[in-house]
Order: sequence, then C-alpha cells, then structure tokens
Amino acid sequence: MTPDPAVPRPHGPGHSGAVTSPDPAAEGRRRADEYLTLLGQDDGAAAALLAGLADVRDLVFLGAGLTAVARREARFLPPAQRAQANTRQVRLGEVRDLHRANPEGLREWLRQAGEEIVLIRAQRAVAERVEAAAQERTATRAAAEASGTAAASSAATTT
Repeated sequence: MTPDPAVPRPHGPGHSGAVTSPDPAAEGRRRADEYLTLLGQDDGAAAALLAGLADVRDLVFLGAGLTAVARREARFLPPAQRAQANTRQVRLGEVRDLHRANPEGLREWLRQAGEEIVLIRAQRAVAERVEAAAQERTATRAAAEASGTAAASSAATTT
C-alpha cells in the first residue's frame, strides 16, 4: 500500500510521523518516580495516583517503572540482602501475574512494589552507615599503627 501523497510526511531519521500518545514506558517511569516521591510524604496522594489509573496498561507500565527502580537500587545492597530483594521481586511478579486483568489487584501489586523500594532504600542507608563506620575504624587503626601508639590501636579494635 502506497502512502497518500496528499498527506505530508516528514523525512528524517527517527521520525515516525504523527504520534498522538506519549511513550507508555516513559510515562510509566514518570509515574513511578511521582509515586515514589509521594510515598511517605503524602500517602493519600499516592493512593489517589493509583486510583486515578483505570487502564490495566497504565498500571502495568507504572509497575514496570517501579520494578526497574527496585532492581537498580537492589544492586547496591550487600549480597545477602540483594538475594532477598531478588526473591521478593520474584514474588511480586507472581502477584502481578495473578492479577493480570484486575485493576484493583494490580493496584495492590503496585502498593507492595512501592513498599519494597522503601525497604530497599532503608536497607541501603543502614548498609552505607555500617560501611562508613567500618572504614572509620580501619582508618583509626591504620593511623594508630603508623604512629605506633598501642592505646589508640586497642581503642580502635574495641569499638
């Protein structure tokens, strides 16, 4: 089928012509960021955001955005916590699959996915504090050994 010559078509790389709807994946990522911003700050607004999405497709793309955030942030957890986060992601996938065509079930999946990201962020914060404290103890011990003071060395190992 040949295009209608009366309809002007722009020529150039990457242009597909007249596109009327935004990229659903990009919109899902944007909504995921908005939802995560609202979580903990304004739970009513977060719930309203989910309630305002009636289309299963929109809910699923929001969930894909949340899943990407959870997987990206879980990469920075210590190995045991990362493995647990991966297991929880598998279980969240099962919840999603169970409610594939049910908007209310998908909203519950999205709430759980948001809670998972809040948990991952809390675990990362704890892991970073533990790592910083360990680095501080190591630096104190190294400085004590370099100066030859036994008192500083034993203080560094008893904390």
